[in-house]
Amino acid sequence: MPTLSPDRIDHPLALPTSDEISGVRAVLDAAGMLGDDTRFAYVGLEEPPKSELYPAATSVERRFRVLLHEMSTPNAVDVVVSVTERTVVSSVVLDAVRDGQMPILDEEFGLVEELLRTDPEWAAALERRGLDVGHVRVAPLSAGVFDYPGEEGRRILRGLAFRQDHPTDHAWAHPVDGLVGFVDVMNKTVEKVLDIGVVPVPEESGNFDDPEITGPMRTTQKPIEITQPDGPSFEVTGNLVEWEKWSFRVGFDAREGLVLHQIGFDDKGTTRPIIHRASIAEMVVPYGDPSPVRSWQNYFDTGEYLVGRYANALELGCDCVGDITYFDTVIADDLGNPTTLTNAVCMHEEDFGILWKHTDLWAGSQETRRQRRLVISFFTTIGNYDYGFFWYLYLDGTIEFEVKATGIVFTSGYFGDDYPYSSQIAPGLGAPCHQHLFSARLDMMIDGATNSVEEVETRRVPMGPNNPHGNAFALSRTPLRTESEAARCADGAAGRLWHISNPNSLNRLGKPVGYALHPEGQPLLLADDNSSIAKRAAFATKHLWVTQFDGAERYASGDFVNQHSGGAGLPSYVAGNRDIDGRDIVVWHTFGLTHFPRPEDWPIMPVDYTGFKLKPVGFFDRNPTLDVPASSLAHCSPATSACHTSSRDCNG
Repeated sequence: MPTLSPDRIDHPLALPTSDEISGVRAVLDAAGMLGDDTRFAYVGLEEPPKSELYPAATSVERRFRVLLHEMSTPNAVDVVVSVTERTVVSSVVLDAVRDGQMPILDEEFGLVEELLRTDPEWAAALERRGLDVGHVRVAPLSAGVFDYPGEEGRRILRGLAFRQDHPTDHAWAHPVDGLVGFVDVMNKTVEKVLDIGVVPVPEESGNFDDPEITGPMRTTQKPIEITQPDGPSFEVTGNLVEWEKWSFRVGFDAREGLVLHQIGFDDKGTTRPIIHRASIAEMVVPYGDPSPVRSWQNYFDTGEYLVGRYANALELGCDCVGDITYFDTVIADDLGNPTTLTNAVCMHEEDFGILWKHTDLWAGSQETRRQRRLVISFFTTIGNYDYGFFWYLYLDGTIEFEVKATGIVFTSGYFGDDYPYSSQIAPGLGAPCHQHLFSARLDMMIDGATNSVEEVETRRVPMGPNNPHGNAFALSRTPLRTESEAARCADGAAGRLWHISNPNSLNRLGKPVGYALHPEGQPLLLADDNSSIAKRAAFATKHLWVTQFDGAERYASGDFVNQHSGGAGLPSYVAGNRDIDGRDIVVWHTFGLTHFPRPEDWPIMPVDYTGFKLKPVGFFDRNPTLDVPASSLAHCSPATSACHTSSRDCNG
């Protein structure tokens, strides 16, 4: 169970180190850019252009992007620092009205509750409900943009209240509905307390560790031990991972969390690039309850809160099972000092059942091979929800991404069965309907930087002279040649896929090599097209976007999401309608969950899953797993020497 810490720089994409983060702060301090009120809203590696990384990096210059926020003024500064040259490379002053606000800071979370606790209107609202302000917790929530008077250009958070009966009580069970506070965290003022009327506070406990709730623990489970007596099959050098025929670099960013760089596959002794950079560039959680105290609820957990900043310290046997390798990562805290996130990234192998199998009566053969996958993951906690981000690499060249959503649903009062915008999950306890929508940013590089995209779907063929029995069906292919053509929605009924190929690299059949993006095709953003959230989360209105590569276009909703009025990110990226046919392209994919909470989601939600797959289509000349050996005696039928002679016990 090794833990790998970033302590050396051997590549331009190496994980940041504590010395580098300290160096960034020192450069800014020497440049006179830091004061008592200065906070570091974000520090992240400014990755070099692809042209400097292929075929191999020859130098290691390290630059970092820094977003500086002044606690007492509305504007902020976007800075690039070279720690190699110890200089400020660039500095841009932002305008809060035009550009949006910096991400929410840790210290602002407690400030919302602190300011509301001393506000007379808030205290009076709680008194009307018979509540002691000392027993009420306040969830500090991003404000969005809703043209509320006086908010433009100001740094606003909103607070919803929950009663906490004792220090270890899960207060989500006791929402104080009908009440919301609007707080200016820059001026440290309560701008508004909206009280639309007293709603009974649900009383039932939500403590999922309470024996009165759980009942006696099960005693029926026998141990499942996962062992690899010879160790894992991968090798790690710095942040470079080589497993089976895969190679990639593990990255981590305070905003995006886990990032995979330079994903490639060894084919006949040559590492063939597939994706230069893979990340989840944005996620938004829009709520569907129009109540005045909640109609503004929509959280951009990546752009507003920075999911990487809250990575869990993963634990062996709980979060990850088996022979585990962990990566520590280093980020900056609000003051720009390095903070090590211990065991932030987990990597291990998993058996994944049958890879391929056939029993042939003519040839008298009976062959089975087992699939396995490499898992690279991290977990983050954003308020009430916990999200696991999992990348899977398979022996057959498949790449999969999966989100595991768990934690505690956001709660409310319950207003009866005729109120369609929330579910009753416990007596008197509601949970508003909502969505979890994610944007994957896939900087594609299939056999190089010249890639194209076409839409592929099934088509029925009508009966006629060429189809006399009506049994024919086929595929239709539509090239997507410009950015506007490539803003597309999934269609499960048509089996719609998107093929990403390299027209300059042909397989042995003379066809362009490629990968197919398989979407789940679940609902997109359900808010009205004219709503504020639709303008700010426009990425979530299409399952697919394709852009011509621009290193400055990193985030699906733009660089500065907090209190941005909308139109940034993908809508602005595609406004020029650039050519994407045979170009260096980025594929953006929207996927996610639409959640109408169930009683079974309370008091803690079993994991729900969402994601997508990338599968090779003509990338290889034949099945790339023909060289996978049969399982040995220790892992197959005790009556035979290997799976290829008897697959009796190998079919799991």
